[in-house]
Amino acid sequence: MEKQTLCKIGRGVSRRDFIRTSAAVTLAAMIPGSGSVFAAGSDRLKIGLVGCGGRGTGAVKDCVASSEGIELVAMGDLFEDRLEASFTELAAVLPKENLRVKNRNKYVGFDAYKKVIKSGIDIVLLVTPPGYRPEHVDYAVKSGVHVFMEKPVAVDPVGVRSVIASSELAEKKSLAMVAGTQYRHHLPYLEIVQRIRDGQIGEIIGGQSYSIRGWPGDWGEKALRFLNEREAGKISEMEYQCRNWYHFDWTCGDFIVEQAIHQLDAMNWMAGANPVKAIGMGARQARTGKEFGNIYDHFTVEYEYLDGQRLAHMCRQMEGVSVRISIRITGTRGTVYASGNIAQITGEKPWMYEGESPNPQVTEHADLIRSIRSGKPLNEGRRIAETSLMAIMGRMSAYTGRELSRDWAMKDSALDLRPPKYEFGDTPIREIPIPGKTQLV
Repeated sequence: MEKQTLCKIGRGVSRRDFIRTSAAVTLAAMIPGSGSVFAAGSDRLKIGLVGCGGRGTGAVKDCVASSEGIELVAMGDLFEDRLEASFTELAAVLPKENLRVKNRNKYVGFDAYKKVIKSGIDIVLLVTPPGYRPEHVDYAVKSGVHVFMEKPVAVDPVGVRSVIASSELAEKKSLAMVAGTQYRHHLPYLEIVQRIRDGQIGEIIGGQSYSIRGWPGDWGEKALRFLNEREAGKISEMEYQCRNWYHFDWTCGDFIVEQAIHQLDAMNWMAGANPVKAIGMGARQARTGKEFGNIYDHFTVEYEYLDGQRLAHMCRQMEGVSVRISIRITGTRGTVYASGNIAQITGEKPWMYEGESPNPQVTEHADLIRSIRSGKPLNEGRRIAETSLMAIMGRMSAYTGRELSRDWAMKDSALDLRPPKYEFGDTPIREIPIPGKTQLV
């Protein structure tokens, strides 16, 4: 499901509506059994935002909606125009007691994340393009700050290993790390996974996940506008890639990593294990213009698990085609189907979820805050790093035409997609991958 459809607190909402909706969602998040019950004490928690795009702005709204006592006190982004647009949107809907960002606590540039993290906050929301995530997570944990990090958390194996190391350090320092894979905090999915664990569908023998959809929002139009600005000499190559981040492997990881990770993570969660091998294929057929960078527009990957299970994943981003966003897991006694708020089992013990479905993008923040206030911080760092690796493996296999093992990717792959330096100016663009020609690194 796309994030835009999940978030109930969006653009154009009045302050009064925001407060009313926030209260309703917070109550929903406290439904017994949701994993989000906490005493909303009077203690204040200061948050800082790194990455002020649409998802970052939405993450602030979700965090404020999840609990009382949340104050946004610092914001940072690579671009001032994006930061100010985010601040303006937040000022239109957030009560003044929740928005306490002074001009001196607005930071711009590649090092803005350091300034936000060092501004006296308790929790940092890391919502930049994922190519930056490992370094930002590393700095936050070493600085003693709790972390909410959007998915994915890396775009290459080097980054995955970095986040796992940060997760281990966070454990030692009693810091929370919660990821934006909201299915893990969604009541229908929590219930159906428990039923799988209880043996309701028997032994898992296979499954499929799908993330087949159109392009997100107006990204195609934006990509062409940024390209025109670059070719007119108005922005540098580096600024072009950073603004057009969704279409370059080093910034987004390709869309199988950046967006399809939701379905991959849920499939992995239901399977109860990480795959040991991946073999995939993909290409770009609809994204023919150079404004679409060097990423693909469709993938198919088969993941093999240790006991011989094979689960398949299909994802596509093209306009004018059928849409399917779901997970299907087949067992010896039944089949699971999950999509959005729908969760059901067919077979020997048929069942359908009919309970409440609070917004999981809010409950993930409620769970994070509850864990901090209770002194029992959640740490999802390793889990989301491993799921990120799963998605990366599918992309690497499709790019190169090679089957690869999780053990090799985790331990031996030297792939590091970061640019030579973070500064505006010239920067190389990797070629569009060609299976059989692109090397496995």
